[in-house]
Amino acid sequence: MRKGAAWMMAGWAVAAVIGLGLPGLSGVPGLPGVTEARAAAAEKGPEVKQPVKGVPQMAKFKQVSEVVRDKCMACHSRDYDLPFYAKVPGIRQMIEKDFRDGLRAMDLNVELVDAVKDAPVGEATIAKMEWVVLNETMPPAKFTAVHWGSRLNAEDRKAIMEWTASTRAAHYATGAASSRANEPLQPLPESLPTDARKVALGERLFNDKRLSADNTLACSGCHAEDKAGTDNRRFAEGIRKQFGDINAPTTFNAVFNTRQFWDGRAANLQEQAGGPPLNPIEMGSKDWNEIIAKLAADPDLTAAYAALYPGGWTAAGITDAIAEYEKTLITPNSRFDKWLKGDDKALTQAELDGYQRFKAYRCSSCHVGQAVGGQSFEYMDLKADYFKDRGNPLNSDVGLKGFTKKPEDQHRFKVPTLRNVELTAPYLHDGTVATLDDAVRIMGTYLSGMPVPEGDRALIVSFLRTLTGEYKGKPLTGVAVAK
Repeated sequence: MRKGAAWMMAGWAVAAVIGLGLPGLSGVPGLPGVTEARAAAAEKGPEVKQPVKGVPQMAKFKQVSEVVRDKCMACHSRDYDLPFYAKVPGIRQMIEKDFRDGLRAMDLNVELVDAVKDAPVGEATIAKMEWVVLNETMPPAKFTAVHWGSRLNAEDRKAIMEWTASTRAAHYATGAASSRANEPLQPLPESLPTDARKVALGERLFNDKRLSADNTLACSGCHAEDKAGTDNRRFAEGIRKQFGDINAPTTFNAVFNTRQFWDGRAANLQEQAGGPPLNPIEMGSKDWNEIIAKLAADPDLTAAYAALYPGGWTAAGITDAIAEYEKTLITPNSRFDKWLKGDDKALTQAELDGYQRFKAYRCSSCHVGQAVGGQSFEYMDLKADYFKDRGNPLNSDVGLKGFTKKPEDQHRFKVPTLRNVELTAPYLHDGTVATLDDAVRIMGTYLSGMPVPEGDRALIVSFLRTLTGEYKGKPLTGVAVAK
């Protein structure tokens, strides 16, 4: 065993004896562990800090790749090998818990293994790394107490902060003023490129009740324009007065989501549009042939469709048009957007204070980017057992696991957009939260692990209300929650 690895193992042994329960070095699926890779690199002398064969190339992390490899991957990547002493009763459980907690907070395999090779690091990962560096919370004290080389020094912290800013500027900046360009939240664009004819057709189809089995329910029935793209119900009502057990998310700004649905089962808007029409408790159609037969009987609609899709009626054509329409459901020019773009008078001092607290309580580590969410999947029980405390289990509680079938995705959900959030109550996947104040309280307890006092909650809520934007040049309509 190399000297460095021996010291690492000794450190864990000491940690185990004194009850610190520290995580071990981990590898990535199908590849050698980090310990072995680093030992092999050490044989090369001066090249120890260069990319190592057998470890995923981390070019997307640029100048901080060696920091990520040496000081982050140990607790934030899957398929680790437990140290030899992990078989000692009690120690194994402590080590496994630390590994599990690290992975649940940030899984670098998502970036290094699962993501498209050339895709930039996700906005949520950038924001999480930025937050822990700013607040000096990682690596945790119990880890660095015995693994002295794992501490982030001033040079490491400076490099990470420069990298987060440059990555955000290169891939995610959307027109904020220079002094605010590095905020984790970004302004919405005025519009996206679309085909106007497809948009018009898609809007007709989105509002066409013939997509449902009994011709009583259109897509807009659960995603109403005058209700900020929702139905303001706990669970949406399908045909024949059927109800599911998951809250209907807003269609406004959904185009900015990394995937669609709470469990991410749709890769894009077109896939999403194909789901509800055939869902037996939503729109209930037997198949697309049933839907097409009704639409094809409409000469005017068929002519409009044929002009764009000359091959005849298909599910792909219908969902493509609906998706094109949904790309226009963007709500820019919120007061917060105006502030981001340089209008110092757009927000009150209380609202600015609320935004600072929004960041301080780690809300902006997950609610990031243009949509203020939709960029990652997070655990609803990250810091405390939300599901035990809430009771009344739902089938939808399974979260991302329902799509991926992976045990580690249990209770993991797509982070919802906070755009227009004052108009989209009730909240959470289970629709159990009726007020913004309660939503902030719950997020602090179960996601951030930092209880938010009432005064700070009030300030954060005042900030959240500044995220209501415009649609077609007018303030988005809906009923704002009272608290």
